[in-house]
Amino acid sequence: MPAPARAAVRPPRAPTEQEQALLLRGTAERRADLRDHLLFALALGTGLREHEMVALDVGDVREPGGAVRRRVALRVFKGCRRDPAPQEVMLPEALRAKLAKFLRWKRARGEALAPDAPLFVSRKGGRLSTRQVRHLVGLWQARAGIERPFSAHSLRHGACTNMYRRTKDIRLTQRFARHASIVTTSRYTHTSDEALAQAVDSLPC
Repeated sequence: MPAPARAAVRPPRAPTEQEQALLLRGTAERRADLRDHLLFALALGTGLREHEMVALDVGDVREPGGAVRRRVALRVFKGCRRDPAPQEVMLPEALRAKLAKFLRWKRARGEALAPDAPLFVSRKGGRLSTRQVRHLVGLWQARAGIERPFSAHSLRHGACTNMYRRTKDIRLTQRFARHASIVTTSRYTHTSDEALAQAVDSLPC
């Protein structure tokens, strides 16, 4: 008797590069929206999850002398209670420049820059919550006119997809995503509808 066919593993819903650009462009237009711009840029530049981003303190991204760190050691990450082995992410140079600008913006607004002060602060002055991050992702999608909604976690999927498409290196993508198993990373090797459409359009016909 033949073995039952395995269900195809579908790639996670990730925003297209055009949708990512719309989010970044929309939040970059006004200085008042710099916090939201930094949130999205950080998610897309590092693949951090919502709870990992809101747990960041100023000292996690800023050296004692004031420079923005190249590597950020995470204190809070997925599975940290089961396996507290340290994890870190590497910041792209463009993101480090944005973070330096963001820290100056925080100082101008009177926000605390002590090492243990939250990096992302809510409108009421407390640490931004994951629920608020999810609300912001939905809000900015609506403002950008994005018709196919995606979750806040999908920004991480977008970052991992971008890494694989640019490198075609699944091991490098696994390290970027901080996956324990390469099987999890293999989801990002699937061809996207966007890539298929571009390839089809290039065919002679």
